[in-house]
Amino acid sequence: MPASREIRLAARPVGQPAPTDFELVTTQVPDSVAEGQILVRNTWMSVDPYMRGRMDDVPSYIPPFELGAALDGSAIGEVVASGSPDVPVGATVSHFAGWREYVVLDAAAVTVVDTALAPASAYLGPLGTTGLTAYAALTRIAPVKEGDVVFVSAAAGAVGSVAGQVARALGASRVIGSAGGPAKTKKLLDTFGYDAAIDYRQGGLPEQLAQAAPDGVDVYLDNVGGDHLQAAIGALRPQGRVALVGAISTYNATTPAPGPDNLFHAAKQEATLRGMLVTSHLDLFPEWIAKAAGMLADGTLRTEETVVDGIERAPEAFLGVLRGANTGKMLVRLDGNPTK
Repeated sequence: MPASREIRLAARPVGQPAPTDFELVTTQVPDSVAEGQILVRNTWMSVDPYMRGRMDDVPSYIPPFELGAALDGSAIGEVVASGSPDVPVGATVSHFAGWREYVVLDAAAVTVVDTALAPASAYLGPLGTTGLTAYAALTRIAPVKEGDVVFVSAAAGAVGSVAGQVARALGASRVIGSAGGPAKTKKLLDTFGYDAAIDYRQGGLPEQLAQAAPDGVDVYLDNVGGDHLQAAIGALRPQGRVALVGAISTYNATTPAPGPDNLFHAAKQEATLRGMLVTSHLDLFPEWIAKAAGMLADGTLRTEETVVDGIERAPEAFLGVLRGANTGKMLVRLDGNPTK
């Protein structure tokens, strides 16, 4: 059996993570799998902003990473040995044991995916939890109604690039996105179907939002927190809805980040601000995959990937996500060549 390389957490970051907080380790793959288990060769793995919180040893909605142990996260792989009749050799599966090249898993811990429906990597992006996050946020948490004006932050990222197109499909009359830099704002308009694009790096976020949405905003999907949340609250129309999905602007903070100081405006507008964990909405997966696969096929859902090659570059990809280096979904492609 081949050896397998994995990325372990070597130290808990203080503020911005550094490459020295990670360690590349070679392990030996077991010679066989037990009944009910499978051996998976990972081919794609996801890196996501929420993982930064798991590097801190603090209680949260998901356990922190352990020092000296392999990290984990969403991944796609090929079954190369099987002790389960339900998951045969050759099947492509999704699971939560990324950050390594090979892994032995219980068959019940994986989901077989249909690569005839979409490429394998799509199950980490539009057909994975990132796409589901956008769909659940805009149908359950801050439901989009016909004619709504919708604002999305981090709109060129994995969730945001899908969210604008979901909002349009749900009947939004105008969809506004924010992103960093002219290349990304151009992408919002030319590829992801946004009506207006705000470059937050230019400053004056409330003024830019007021220009893009002079009559205000009905729905805001928040991936950023901080100044974006403040600006969105200030622009809310009566009965506005906010989906609190992420707050990437605060993830590396070493002191408590200041909150919006205009929350009473939300009260005056009788607005709703509601938090969201995608794990509470996994029941929507079949519905979303059916919709998204059709949208991908007919071109009404356009997506992009930023791909980094090799398990050894996974930390680099993760650090890139935190500084906004990706357009669409950030992925690590594992070539699967065994380490001798």
